[in-house]
Amino acid sequence: MPVQGRVVSLAVQTALSTATGRSCGYGTAPTASDKPTGVTIPYCVLYPLGGTSSGPPFGDGDGDGRMLYQVTSIGTTAEQAEWMSDKVRVALLARTKTGGYVTAIPISGHTVIGREIDKEDGVTVVSGVYSYVQRIILHVTTPDS
Repeated sequence: MPVQGRVVSLAVQTALSTATGRSCGYGTAPTASDKPTGVTIPYCVLYPLGGTSSGPPFGDGDGDGRMLYQVTSIGTTAEQAEWMSDKVRVALLARTKTGGYVTAIPISGHTVIGREIDKEDGVTVVSGVYSYVQRIILHVTTPDS
């Protein structure tokens, strides 16, 4: 089965909200009813940037994908945007002493087998709104049941 981008994106959005304790929008700012903090700044926005699906490797039943995401942290100050980006980095990349990831990304029918930072653009400001852009790569597989 090929990797399902929307399913992976929703799981990443949920993991970010849970691990950071702040709302995370999907392609747009969170709404007032989004958990846990609604539109209260700081928050982050997840942008799926697509990915590549390789299908099952020769002789293997698992399908694989390399999914690229942009996470934009929003704040009213540069410090606040950077603080939020630190929380995102920890949520998606921090490891335990045994080598596992601190934050699980449970995805029905898929398993995240690798994570890496692709790029960090740092803090920018436009019209008094500060943002910090990070691009994250997730390596996902669809293991046989």
